[in-house]
Amino acid sequence: MERELIGGIGVILMILLLFLRVPVAFALLGVGWGGVAVLRSTGAADAVLSADTFGSLLNFDLTTIPSFMLMGYIAYVAGFTREVYDAARMLFGRLPGGLAAASTMGCAAFAAVSGSSLATAAAMGKIAVPEMLRRGYDKGLATGVVAASGTLGSLIPPSVLMILYAVFTQQSIALLFIAGILPGILSAGIYIAMILIRARLNPSLAPGMTERITFLDKLRSLKSTWAITLLFAVVMGGIMIGFFTPMEAGAIGASGAFLIALAAGRLTRAKLGRAFLDTLRQSGSIFAIIFGAHVFTRFMALSGLGQWLADIATSYSDQAIPVVIALSVIYIILGTFIGPIEIMLITLPIVVPVVQSYDISLLWFGIIMIKYLEIGLITPPLGFNVFMISSVVGRSVPITKIFRGVMWFLAMDVVTLALLIAVPAITLFLPNLYTDWMSYLRNADLDAGAAIWLWVTGRGAG
Repeated sequence: MERELIGGIGVILMILLLFLRVPVAFALLGVGWGGVAVLRSTGAADAVLSADTFGSLLNFDLTTIPSFMLMGYIAYVAGFTREVYDAARMLFGRLPGGLAAASTMGCAAFAAVSGSSLATAAAMGKIAVPEMLRRGYDKGLATGVVAASGTLGSLIPPSVLMILYAVFTQQSIALLFIAGILPGILSAGIYIAMILIRARLNPSLAPGMTERITFLDKLRSLKSTWAITLLFAVVMGGIMIGFFTPMEAGAIGASGAFLIALAAGRLTRAKLGRAFLDTLRQSGSIFAIIFGAHVFTRFMALSGLGQWLADIATSYSDQAIPVVIALSVIYIILGTFIGPIEIMLITLPIVVPVVQSYDISLLWFGIIMIKYLEIGLITPPLGFNVFMISSVVGRSVPITKIFRGVMWFLAMDVVTLALLIAVPAITLFLPNLYTDWMSYLRNADLDAGAAIWLWVTGRGAG
């Protein structure tokens, strides 16, 4: 019990340091090193710091983080995300609540090339919120919809959280990306349905556009979304079909975004420098946290805290659902005062043994965990996305108004989470399809191109 007690003290100390605003990377590193030193020796702690941790940063899978981030930042500075929002505005704008629905679609599209919830909220907040406020939308709805829809950046692939989860739980990045597609569409669809129903019942909440929009206008606006559509189709389509790995997809996506923006004449030296600088800042911060998290993970493994909790959980119940619901409550509470990356890397070494003790699919649980973290991004008192939107709109909308605006979306998140827990097939259908496809390629000794050609020409097996 002594080891587990030391592990529990380490977790409490970690949370305390985060409350005191100690940088996350240093908190993880300090507690992890100290814990290993107490359980083993300072020499062992130094060995973890010098060998295992530096080696972990050489994990090739981590190269997907800066490459996908660069793809998203180039798409943003080139104005591709604005075009997606404008197209959605043309399609839905005349409906009550249409601009809010368009904002959700715009966030989903930006999420498909960015991988970051905060980046999605910041980018779409500058585009969509002023437009809705100018059209007379309720301030809570106008700001709340972007704060909530910005969280789709974590759930719709490519996602930084998915990459980190895959690396730390030794899951397939490709499978996690594919698993997030249907839950991401479901989450966005439930948001849009709620917006349109509320606006239909109370048109003054979100008035429709009065100007006439022709079919030709809508067609032109859809044509302008080709860049984002092409990037997502190439990246995710290439991964799903088996043409390239997620690491290759990140490089192809970033290169594709650069070439498209350059060919369209939308990439100046200043814009490209800004995209690279933002990518370096975000990636550097994440890699520093990863560095500390590996030391902390080794401390948790030595303490045996995760396995101890798993033994306690299985002794009280042999059913997985009560455990998943209990974890839901814990994660949502943690999300009120800790950022999503920090929560994931602190809790994974503790929670994964519990999940595995119930034979729960780590792939399915990864999507559920990311949904938990999404909810934390808009939950008071420290909803990161809410404060991001507040920084965009300034004093024109009080922070309390934004928090009231996201409450409807929090309710929809609970509905989505309940569906994902009750129907695991929503998450696992596409990954299972991908696994069957890859198994067929291996058994037939084919590459993806040859298999597709045989299928098109009707000469494929079965």
